[in-house]
Amino acid sequence: MTLAPTIQKYILHWGEMGTRWGVNRTVAQIHALLFLSNRPLPAEEIADTLTVARSNVSNSLKELQGWGLVRIAHIAGDRRDHFVALQDVWEIFRVIVEERKKREIDPTLTVLRECALEAGNDPALEQATKVKMDQVLAFLEMLTATYGDYKHLPPATMQRFLKMGGKVAKLLGGD
Repeated sequence: MTLAPTIQKYILHWGEMGTRWGVNRTVAQIHALLFLSNRPLPAEEIADTLTVARSNVSNSLKELQGWGLVRIAHIAGDRRDHFVALQDVWEIFRVIVEERKKREIDPTLTVLRECALEAGNDPALEQATKVKMDQVLAFLEMLTATYGDYKHLPPATMQRFLKMGGKVAKLLGGD
């Protein structure tokens, strides 16, 4: 498949951004290619299009499937697996946030809660340090609770909420 220059630019940039977000460049590029594609693609075509090793494509597709961002699609008359990405931007965002929460925030909260319990019995820990640890725990618990409140809102409601932006801040007394 020959990609239009704009699509090439998009895919290359998505790969670059992926590395900044802690995602493998190839994984991010494959996701971008599948997102922009208007048809399911077999792994061989993905490898050829992005000039990436077939084994790298296979591993990247497994990772994207594990995140729930890509699924297998079958094409009548073709025995190969084809792949498609989620197409709804709001659903992609929701899946990524939920997965990052499960993989990063939840384990951190578990350790922070353990540390908070242990801090009460640690005579070597200064009170000021305990306070700082409690503040971080309270902050992450508040963010997690807020996420729980918002994650089930329909996309249209979230869009309206986000578009309100500065109006909400002013309503709550911000500058």
